[in-house]
Amino acid sequence: MMERILIIDPQFDNDPDVEREVTGPDTQFDIVREVTSPEQVDKLRRAHAVVNCRSRHHLPEAIIAKMDEARVVVQAGVGYDHIDLDACARRGIPVCNTPDYGTMEVADHAMALMLDLMRGTTAYNNRLLVRDDSWNTKSLPVAPVRRLSGQVLGIVGLGRIGMATSMRARAFGLEVIFYDPHLPAGAELGAGLGRVDDIGELFARSDIITLHCPLNESTRTLIDTDAIARLKPGAILINTARGGTMDLDAVEEGLRSGRLSGAGLDVLPEEPLDRSHPLLAAWTAGEPWLEGRLTITPHAAFFTPESLRDMRRLSVLAAIQFLREGRLRSCVNVEHLREHGRWDHRKGRVMQPRGAELDAPA
Repeated sequence: MMERILIIDPQFDNDPDVEREVTGPDTQFDIVREVTSPEQVDKLRRAHAVVNCRSRHHLPEAIIAKMDEARVVVQAGVGYDHIDLDACARRGIPVCNTPDYGTMEVADHAMALMLDLMRGTTAYNNRLLVRDDSWNTKSLPVAPVRRLSGQVLGIVGLGRIGMATSMRARAFGLEVIFYDPHLPAGAELGAGLGRVDDIGELFARSDIITLHCPLNESTRTLIDTDAIARLKPGAILINTARGGTMDLDAVEEGLRSGRLSGAGLDVLPEEPLDRSHPLLAAWTAGEPWLEGRLTITPHAAFFTPESLRDMRRLSVLAAIQFLREGRLRSCVNVEHLREHGRWDHRKGRVMQPRGAELDAPA
């Protein structure tokens, strides 16, 4: 039987040539921007695999309930907080993400935001666009600008991206510590990093905080008013993870008080950005108190032409490997599948409805 793969909201406008290189010619691809019209819903109902391409497109229970033939859902990206994992598990549908694309790009972007703030590159560029007095040394101070070497970088989440960031930071002479309660004991020793078991200690010791954690119940609004109060005075916040990990009101309060000397944000709690928020309104208006202290990029840390191709290739690979071989590539809802009796502990496989059980590694 020919596989049918539905791709939702892809980051390409032409033929799925990259995807077809992976699957071969005997797979049918349906492509939609959203699932609202009867025609789109019909494609959803007939799909054997669903590849969701952007976090802005949510897969709630109401959409999952229409997946009559789906055997696997793949998020073409790292984050999956916008997918109802439990609703998928109740229907015996494993959910996979694509954690092994864009790692180098996001780590580079996190460093770029740090460097931009700590060397004042954007601030100085913008000053020179409108005036000449920046050539005077007395005009050079910008709140976050300081020597990188010897600063302490605190990483929240030492996964693939966190580790890649740590390696780059050490090359700049930064001391690196991290907090990650899910990392096995001793995993940091080979990399020569410092580990803290209390996130409050990380906040108190770090000159720069960079977030590389998923968005879940334990990390939602991790950066709140209490966290800002515990930061080392004059700290810098970098967020290339998920906007929901921070309370934007708290970030504004930290910047206004000086507790935060700067912030580099690639993600926001609401995307596209809500310019009515007081902090974003002040940034948009170029208010002087924010000069050189806030850099925002449009959820672009993942992007290069190369990483986009990797994302397309690896996400459809996860779908087709499960459909053809029962191989699960980075399944993120195994615990939910277990809870709902959809996981065969003895054989290590997903137990799907309609007798569509496929072997999968434990």
